[in-house]
Amino acid sequence: MEASLTGARRDRDLDELAAGTAVDVLVVGLGVTGAGVALDAASRGLSVVAVDAHDLAHGTSRWSSKLVHGGLRYLAHGEVGVAYESAAERHLLLTRTAPHLTRPLPMLLPSTGLTTGWQDRAAAAGLRAGDLLRTCAGTSRRTLPGTRRLGPAEAGAMAPALRRAGLRGAQLSWDGQLCDDARLVVGLARAAAARSARILPRCRAVNLHRDGATIEDTRTGSRLHVSARAVVNATGVWASDLTPHVRLRPSRGTHIVLSAARLGGLWTGLTIPVPGEFTRYVFALPQTDGLVYAGLTDEAVDGPVPDVPEPTEADIAFLLDVLNSVLDAPLRPSDVLGAYAGLRPLLADGDSRTADISRRHAVIDDPDGIITVVGGKLTTYRRMAQDAVDTAVRARRLTAGPCRTRRLPLPGAASSAQLARVPAPRRLVQRYGTEAVAVLAEAPVGLRRPIGPDIPVTGAELLWAVRHELALTVDDLLDRRTRIGLVPAHREAALPVAEDVLALAARG
Repeated sequence: MEASLTGARRDRDLDELAAGTAVDVLVVGLGVTGAGVALDAASRGLSVVAVDAHDLAHGTSRWSSKLVHGGLRYLAHGEVGVAYESAAERHLLLTRTAPHLTRPLPMLLPSTGLTTGWQDRAAAAGLRAGDLLRTCAGTSRRTLPGTRRLGPAEAGAMAPALRRAGLRGAQLSWDGQLCDDARLVVGLARAAAARSARILPRCRAVNLHRDGATIEDTRTGSRLHVSARAVVNATGVWASDLTPHVRLRPSRGTHIVLSAARLGGLWTGLTIPVPGEFTRYVFALPQTDGLVYAGLTDEAVDGPVPDVPEPTEADIAFLLDVLNSVLDAPLRPSDVLGAYAGLRPLLADGDSRTADISRRHAVIDDPDGIITVVGGKLTTYRRMAQDAVDTAVRARRLTAGPCRTRRLPLPGAASSAQLARVPAPRRLVQRYGTEAVAVLAEAPVGLRRPIGPDIPVTGAELLWAVRHELALTVDDLLDRRTRIGLVPAHREAALPVAEDVLALAARG
């Protein structure tokens, strides 16, 4: 079946379910974990319906640091198993699942007047342990080079924005970076659809039970019952809203968006220790579009969980303070082009600070017959999905093949050599892989150029999102299929183009 997601296909799938079609697995939640569960189950030969009250990647999955981590922080907490799992999953993303959406990112950890000698030595030991994890996970040095020590001059040359006074050098390490976390979710959903999964955003699960759920099409208000042999709750930080058997302690992670030019044309990541902390850092992460995402905070969230969390002024001030501890020209609030916040679905762990709570994941088969997968990290979504489907197959006695997602590339994925030969602009290849040629070919000439001088996204990408990625609204186009909306001024400039593309697609 074709990997394209369209409004017509969504309507057809809803009609079939309304007629009484039953399925093996119902997945609730279409973030990275839910989309991963849908792909895992469908690739094993199970019939799948996956729903979400909002759009693909509407929740936490689009608010990450856009990194695929190797697990260093988990080593610092003694969680060797979690660290290895993260390194192994990073390897699969970089080399097989999504090499077109990922890239190696150099990371500098500077030694400054604010760090002591023992802190520098501890950090170096941790990075060497990370190299060992990388080797154990099978990642070659050609993919992620090893750690090495830089002198002050070399460190300053790599990151000219660093304050030279007191700079004693830096540790240079490498990690994985996603071009866009939301694009990963879209790729997973399309891969699942290509294996006959029914992908249904804007369908809210009103209630869940052992044999299925009532869902509401939020576009029409109509309701229908979906019968399923297994129900998987993959709603992340909202999981406890659907089952009383899951206890979470959400925490808020905030990022700010800066201009790379304001940071001296920053092209390498910066890892900056949080003063007074041993295992907490702020990262400045350059993107391929001239922006830098800097984060992140770790603040406990009490009360109802909002659909779209908002960064606070205190979060932004904290990030600026930590960044300015190593920068020659201090950043000001006016340098912040945008900000975003996401909520981590951490498993409740007594009275520990959220920063100290384990990032392990859990699969819970509760007394009501709902299987919930929660916790974890974006990097480990595939293993979380595998464990959830394994539980569903075992507990509900489903007839299914073994997990196949370790070997399944997403749409557009190819080897680095193949991607280098794709006859399309490099920026598009980094987001669409081998499909980059089709993205341009389907668009009128007028839509093939960047939307604006500071917005490298093209109208062709917006049109592709409508025709193949189930983008139904301006918000879908600007805030999730592309990330133009992370900078409010860019969003305002791109709004007319998005409206024109929707009108063009409606005319056929």
